[in-house]
Amino acid sequence: MKTRFQLSFLVLAIICCLGLFYNPAVTEPTVKMLSALNSADIAWMLTAAGLVLLMTPGLSFFYGGMVSKKNIISTMLQSFVALGVVTILYVVVGFSLAFGDSFHGLIGNPLTYFMFHNVGAAPNAALAPTIPLLLFAVFQLKFAIITPALITGSFAERVKFNAYLLFICLFSLFIYAPLAHWTWHPEGFLHKWGVLDFAGGTVVHMSAGYAALAGAMILGRRTSFEDNKHQEPANIPFVILGTGMLWFGWFGFNAGSSLGANTTAVLAFATTMVASASAMITWIFFDAIRGKKVSAMGTCIGAVVGLVAITPAAGYITIPQALFVGFASSIISNLAVRAKNKSNLDDTLDVFPCHGIGGISGMILTGIFAKDVGLYYGHSTTFLYHILALIIVSVYTFGGSYLLYKFTDMIVPLRVSVQEENDGLDFTQHGETYKLKKPVQQPINPN
Repeated sequence: MKTRFQLSFLVLAIICCLGLFYNPAVTEPTVKMLSALNSADIAWMLTAAGLVLLMTPGLSFFYGGMVSKKNIISTMLQSFVALGVVTILYVVVGFSLAFGDSFHGLIGNPLTYFMFHNVGAAPNAALAPTIPLLLFAVFQLKFAIITPALITGSFAERVKFNAYLLFICLFSLFIYAPLAHWTWHPEGFLHKWGVLDFAGGTVVHMSAGYAALAGAMILGRRTSFEDNKHQEPANIPFVILGTGMLWFGWFGFNAGSSLGANTTAVLAFATTMVASASAMITWIFFDAIRGKKVSAMGTCIGAVVGLVAITPAAGYITIPQALFVGFASSIISNLAVRAKNKSNLDDTLDVFPCHGIGGISGMILTGIFAKDVGLYYGHSTTFLYHILALIIVSVYTFGGSYLLYKFTDMIVPLRVSVQEENDGLDFTQHGETYKLKKPVQQPINPN
């Protein structure tokens, strides 16, 4: 293990030292370019980027509260560390692969924006017409960060930390970046087909969901799952806190994808609120009519499912349609969770039933309700391309992730030992433990 980290440190040192000697060209904005910049758009996009960043710590709390006490720190750190790993990778080559000059609509040229070459104050007519390209890149970075973090819930409590670090690097380069290019680059083949993904239902949630499914299959079931031991969530207030942070940050995630302070941002903001509220209440009632008590966990999961499902449609549908998107996606994901619980699949935190199925539901519903081009409005082309894209993305993200897990396992074993799993990953992987201190009782004063 020490040798692997020595090699990793050497690679990091080379990348960071390259920054001393590599002087990337930065296009100086002309007067015409500066006149295209919009101060309101810049202010809103700075805010939105900060909101999306908040989602990753929110996800840490959301996932961390659901696992057993001996795995809280490791689970939260798996999300949190993506802030560092993916940022470095994205600056070096990730942004260029996603948004660089297109190679047949499949992938960006890794040299176009290598080390943020030509990413500066000037706008880009194709990608960011009213804000600096640097701001667009930073905003997109936050999406790249949270996507691999979402995957971690599927293999929580049994993955080696150093293997996970390698996997998220591979996933970001070979799954996320091509998918972002296909969908969001003007020359991407899905974009040219007219496939609509306003803020990442396909790029973020479907890719994370399928990678989560592959991960749960590759790593196998936890020992507690094999022994039919029910583990109580360690900290449900953490789950509630994480949900609140995710919901708050999601306004930047969706409304920020308008790339400006405009009416589309307002619509996306409103549909995000409405769909999540609808999904949350639907989850509560759907559980109740099946004889289950109203739970904080169910309430939070329902809200997040609604946020996932509205993501691809946020700027394309009406408020009443957002109510239906939240309602339908909540029922579909609830049934998917129930089906998973009856199977032998150990997707620890239901990433595929919630994010994967939620993303799929949102993608299909976008093809149905997208204003003026959806099936609801009498047009079948967009809907049919969405179905074709669904098949392509499903095969690519699941198959590609499966192969990346196998490759990672050849270099660094993915799974911890049975003893390490039983002892908990907090201690065995990080040498730390999570303990709530008991309140000290003060002696009663007889006077």
